[in-house]
Amino acid sequence: MSIQLYAFDTPNGRKISVALEEMALPYEVHVVDITRQQQFDPAFLKISPNNKIPAIVDPAGPGGQPISVFESGAVLIYLGEKSGRFWPQDPVARVAVLEWLMFQMAGFGPMPGQVHHFAALGDETERRYGLARFLAETRRLYGVMDRRLAEHEYFAGDLSIADFAILGWVWRHARHQVDLADYPQVQRWYQTLMARPAVARGFAVALKNVD
Repeated sequence: MSIQLYAFDTPNGRKISVALEEMALPYEVHVVDITRQQQFDPAFLKISPNNKIPAIVDPAGPGGQPISVFESGAVLIYLGEKSGRFWPQDPVARVAVLEWLMFQMAGFGPMPGQVHHFAALGDETERRYGLARFLAETRRLYGVMDRRLAEHEYFAGDLSIADFAILGWVWRHARHQVDLADYPQVQRWYQTLMARPAVARGFAVALKNVD
C-alpha cells in the first residue's frame, strides 16, 4: 500500500518527496495548496494538527495499522526507520544525523524562511531591518555548513535524512540571496545531491495544482 503524502512545492515538502524517492517507497501525492489556505481544511487538520505541510498517512504503519505523521523532521525519521535507509542503526552515527536534522529544523529553515518573508515586502521601511537581520543569520548558517562539509562528504558522514532535510532549503538559495560560489563546499554537496536520479525525481514530482 502506498504512503499518502500531503505536501506543497516548498522546501519542507521537497524534503519528503526526495526522501521517498531515495528510499524507493511507493507513495501518492495530495497537493495541499497553502496559497489557497487548504492547510486549514478540517480533513487535513486531522492529519496535521498544526495546519502545516508536509504530513503523511501510512496505511501500513507499525503493526500493520494506519498511522499519520506530521512535522517534516518526524516524517523523515519515520521513513528512515520504515525503510531502513539513510537512518543509521549505529547509535553514534545516529547522533550525528539527529544533530544536523535538528540544525535544519531549528535554524536552517526558520531563518531563511524569514528572508523569504521580508524580501517579499513591498514597503522598504518594513523590509529593511528584518531582511538585514535574517540575511546575516542565514549566511552565518551557510558558513557553518560549509565548514562541516569541508571535513565530511555529507553532513553526518554517510548520506542520510539530514542531507535531505537541508537540501530542501539550499534548493532555495537564490531566494536567500546567497551565491553558492561563496560557499564552495555547500556548492559541491548540493551539486552532488542534485545529480542523483532519485533526488531529481523527488524535485520533479508535481506538488502544485494545475489550473
